This record gives sequence, C-alpha cells and structure tokens, in this order.
Amino acid sequence: MRERQPCVYMLASGYNGTLYVGMTSDLGARVAQHRTGAHDGFTKRHDVKQLVWYELTDQMTDAIASEKRIKKWPRDWKRNLIERDNPEWNDLAAALGFDPLR
Repeated sequence: MRERQPCVYMLASGYNGTLYVGMTSDLGARVAQHRTGAHDGFTKRHDVKQLVWYELTDQMTDAIASEKRIKKWPRDWKRNLIERDNPEWNDLAAALGFDPLR
C-alpha cells in the first residue's frame, strides 16, 4: 500500500462490538491515532481500536462518498461487509505493521 492512499475503513471494539466508520488519506497514521487515543471522541470513549475492514480508493472524493454511504447502512449490512472478507473479525492492522490487539 502507498504511504498516502485514500480509503474508507471500519474499526470495532472487538468481535461484533461497537463499530466506527471513517475515511483517511493515510490509514497507518490514522490507525495509530485511534490506538493511542490522540483525539477525544467516539472511538476513544468507546475503546474502538481494532481495524476490521478497509477499502482503498483512487480518489479522496470516492472515499468520502463511500464513508457517507456506509455510515447510513443498518448495522447488519456493516457486519456482512466485514464478515465477507474477515469472518473472524481479525485485526487487519497487523498487516500494516501494528501489534495485534488482544
């Protein structure tokens, strides 16, 4: 993956836990911010740190549109999207060089 690449992503607090949908141009840096609690907000309050799904896009406008669309989906649709490629809800951040969460 390029260092800077637009993408939309989902984090979870654990298997079938609280979900967060976001978008970024630098997934590694954004995951690090979530994991360290660098910003006060939803993910820090709900301990949502595990990267369970992401999709790279060519343009930032595509990532923004995808994020907005997915945020409106029912929870079951989000779960299905995660489980299509990650049925065990593994921490995908390990592939980006992060230590897996427990």
